[in-house]
Amino acid sequence: MGLEPPVKGSRMSTESSSSQLLMEESLSKPYSNGIREALEQYEYNFVITDPCLLDHPIVYASEGFLKMTGYSRGEVLGRNSRFLQGPETDRRTVLEIREAIRHEKSCQVSILNYRKDGTTFWNFFHLAPVFSKEEDSVIHFLGVQTPITECSRACRSTVTNMLACSTHKNCATCVGKDYFRQHTSSTNSSNHLMYFGSCRREFFRDLSVDLGHSGMYNSFAEDSNKGIEEKHICEATESDKQKAVTAVTRVLSELAHFSKYTGKTVSERKCDSPDLVRLTPISSSLSIALSRIQQSFVLADPHLPDMPIVHVSNLFLQLTGYSRDEVLGKNCRFLQGPDTNQADKAKIRQSIELEQPCTVHILNYRKDGNPFWNHLHTAPVRNASGKVAFYVGVQLDVTDIKEDEQTDNKGMSSHMKQLGAVGAVRVAVRSLPGVGPSK
Repeated sequence: MGLEPPVKGSRMSTESSSSQLLMEESLSKPYSNGIREALEQYEYNFVITDPCLLDHPIVYASEGFLKMTGYSRGEVLGRNSRFLQGPETDRRTVLEIREAIRHEKSCQVSILNYRKDGTTFWNFFHLAPVFSKEEDSVIHFLGVQTPITECSRACRSTVTNMLACSTHKNCATCVGKDYFRQHTSSTNSSNHLMYFGSCRREFFRDLSVDLGHSGMYNSFAEDSNKGIEEKHICEATESDKQKAVTAVTRVLSELAHFSKYTGKTVSERKCDSPDLVRLTPISSSLSIALSRIQQSFVLADPHLPDMPIVHVSNLFLQLTGYSRDEVLGKNCRFLQGPDTNQADKAKIRQSIELEQPCTVHILNYRKDGNPFWNHLHTAPVRNASGKVAFYVGVQLDVTDIKEDEQTDNKGMSSHMKQLGAVGAVRVAVRSLPGVGPSK
C-alpha cells in the first residue's frame, strides 16, 4: 500500500496553527500569563507587534483599536499594520515610521488611516520600541493610535511651507484628489510600504518583485521627480499628544511589570545606549496630575543611573525647543554649554547631595544653540514616607527681564510662582501611594 500524498488543505491548516502558536508565544514568553487581562483594562487604541516574526505582524490588538478601525480581532492578529493605509496615506510619513523601526527608536507622526468601511480618519501615531534586557534587543513595538480630535486650520505641506486650510473644517479633506496628483506608476504601491516595517533582519530584502521598481527607495525617488503636489498633514493638538504619551507610559509600565515575573525584564530604552537609561515610567495618575501644572519644569529620578528626567512639561519643551523624546531619559546637564558657569553647576550638585533646594541664575542653551539666562529653582520631592523620590527643576527665562520687572499685575513674583509649582509637584507625589523608595 503506497503512501497518500499530503493534503494541501491540511498543510495550510498546520501552517496557520504554527503561525498562531508563534503569535501566542510572542506575548506569553516574555510576560506572565496575566498580561492580556492587564492590557484589556485599558481603553486606549493600541497594538503590539513582533518585528522578528515574518512580516512583523500584530500579536495584540486592544478593544479600543478594534472599535476605532471597525475590524474584528481575527481580522487584525497576524497581519502587518499596512492594512490601515490607503491611496491617500502620505508615503513619506510611512517611510519616517520605517526609519524609526530600522534604528529601533520611537517616533510620533500624524497619519491618514482607513477604517474597514473605507472611511478615513487622522491619527496621531506614537511608536515605542520595547527592549529585552536579557536579549539586549527589541522584542516588540508598541503602536498607540490617537484620533486627532480637532484638526488645525493650518496644515503642514510635505512639499511647500505652511498652507492655510481656509475652506475645510477637517484637514482629512485636504488630502483629497483636488489637492494632489495620485502616483499612478503602480496602482497599489502604497500597500507595499509597511506601516510598522518588516523584521529588521529582512529590512533590506529585495523588493523589486513587489514594487516593479529597483527597490523601495528608488520608487520614492521616482515619486519625487514626478512631483507629488501639496499633501497636507493634520497636526495633533497638545491634548492629543498628551493622551498618546499617557497611553504609551501606562502600557509600557504594564509590560515592564509583567516581564519581571518571567525574568525577562523589558524597557523602553536599550540598556547599552550611552545617552539613554532604562526607565520605569511614572504612573499615569502622577503624569496626569503633573500635566496640570502650568510651569516650565522637569522631574528627575535620583535613584536611576545618572539621575534621568522622567517627566517634562509642555512649557519646558516650548522654552528649550526640544521634543519630549529628546528630553526623557537624559540628565539635565544637556542644557549646559561652553559658557555655563562652573560655580553654578557645583552649587546645584552640592544641593542635591545635601537634599536641599537651590536657586541659581545660570546660562543654558536651547536646541538651536541660542543661550538664555535661566532663573532655575531645584528642590527635592519627598514621598508619603518622607524619602526623596524625585528632584524637580523649575525654569524661568529671564534673558530680557529686569529684576524689578519679575512681578505680575497681582504682585506675585516669578520666584513665588516657581515655589508654587514645586509645591504642586510635592502634593501630587505625596498623594499617591507607593511613589519612590520606601526605605
